[in-house]
Order: sequence, then structure tokens, then C-alpha cells
Amino acid sequence: MEHTFHISLPCLHIEATRKFYETILGAQIGRSAANWIDVNLHGHQLTFSKSGKYKFEYPTYSFEKVALPSFHFGIILEDKEWSELHKRMKAENFLHIPATKFLTGRKGAHKSFFLRDPNGYIIEFKCFKEPADVFST
Repeated sequence: MEHTFHISLPCLHIEATRKFYETILGAQIGRSAANWIDVNLHGHQLTFSKSGKYKFEYPTYSFEKVALPSFHFGIILEDKEWSELHKRMKAENFLHIPATKFLTGRKGAHKSFFLRDPNGYIIEFKCFKEPADVFST
């Protein structure tokens, strides 16, 4: 059995969240009710539960002179899929942090771009030059 990651997050607007993940990212929506939805993001389950206002603040950190949010989640894609998604998100002006290359010429070299969903969550889409380097040091 392949292992699947699950995370549950508070959500302000179920329908805006559904539209973003289903229409913009092309993710499949799974089980849902009036106050929650499951999203299949590349085989991983995100559950969004409607809540009242919540305080969502996070500091940034600098990685290779780029300010990145300390709280974010993401998915690692193969180059072709990453490039197609990036092209679509750039054309729709959805990029929160544009495509950036990190660790160029070193182990772990990758490129990333970041989006912000309707709840304020930052999602990173990452592609490694060498897929085997995902956990290499």
C-alpha cells in the first residue's frame, strides 16, 4: 500500500476553497458536507473544515535571499507537470512567489513557485533537478 498524507485545516469559505482547488488547480473533490470538504491534491488528502475567523500569522525566513513563509505545504512534481502547472498559474496571475531556482549546481537543486489559496494558506509546487535528491544532504 502506498502511503497517503492527510492534513486538516480550518477554512473560511467552503465554496471559494472548492473552486480554487477544483477549478484552478484541477484537484478532485472527495467527500464533502456543508461545513467541510476533502480535496485530493495529487493523491494526498486535504480536509478543509469551515470555522470562524482564525488568526493565521507566520514569520518568513530567508533561503538563498528569497523571503519564504515558514508555514506552507506543498507537493513535489515531475518537471513536465510542474512546467505545465506553472505556465497556467502564471498566465492566470495566481503566483504568490514566482518560479525560483534553489541550490543551483548543488545536491538538492530544485525550482519552486508558491500560490496562496482563499484561506491564506501558501502552497509550494516544487520540482527537483534530480528526483533522488529529495532527501539528500
